[in-house]
Amino acid sequence: MNLTTKARPRRRTAERRTGMFKRSPIPLDIQVATLLRNRITEGQMRPGERMPTLDELEREFGVARVTVRQAVELLEKEGLVRREQGRGTFVTPNMRERRWLHLTSDMDSLSRSIGAHVPRFVAVREPLPPRLLPGDGRAADSYQYLLSVQYRAGEPFAVASVHVARTIFDRAPREFRTHAQLTVVVGSADPVTSERLSVPLNSPTAEARYLIRDRRGIVTYVAEVIYRGDCVRFDIDLLRNGDARG
Repeated sequence: MNLTTKARPRRRTAERRTGMFKRSPIPLDIQVATLLRNRITEGQMRPGERMPTLDELEREFGVARVTVRQAVELLEKEGLVRREQGRGTFVTPNMRERRWLHLTSDMDSLSRSIGAHVPRFVAVREPLPPRLLPGDGRAADSYQYLLSVQYRAGEPFAVASVHVARTIFDRAPREFRTHAQLTVVVGSADPVTSERLSVPLNSPTAEARYLIRDRRGIVTYVAEVIYRGDCVRFDIDLLRNGDARG
């Protein structure tokens, strides 16, 4: 098999990827960075391993060199790779767990997972009422509104928009923990979220909506939280309320 014949499968792969990139509204450098990030998090590129060169990545993905360079720079800012002068770019050794935030299906586990978070509150002049969907329950007479950016180890990872019924604002959580639900939607960072979380525009996000309703059907707590997509893992125990049968 000559070199021309060997190059054909690589060329077809690059052409397929180019078509895939063009179908997405997400900027090319973010798409390439996402593919490389997945290789790192899934173990295809191991800690300490040298990454392909810019030339190799340019040929593989069928994009301009500047796009590849910007994608690698994004990964470097995230701490996933490091560049060494004259040697190349390497996957960061001893990487910390990226998906450290586990969105679980029970409130106690969720509380433990976010216990070390540090909120920085944002002043809001005229807060809107909570967004209630059909079936959520009845609105309380009034709410206390809290808007904050959540930090972990000095790094922003979520924007939290919270409404708490004023009648229970100073009470213990068990007073109103009668009905609770969690909804998660995959989305992308808009300009405001991008700025607050220090991530590129249209970066992947997980938009979580927490709702708590009391015995009378009144919604006492609504929180809409936008998490950075690179730190979230959703866990659910499918056998918690059932029997495991072989």
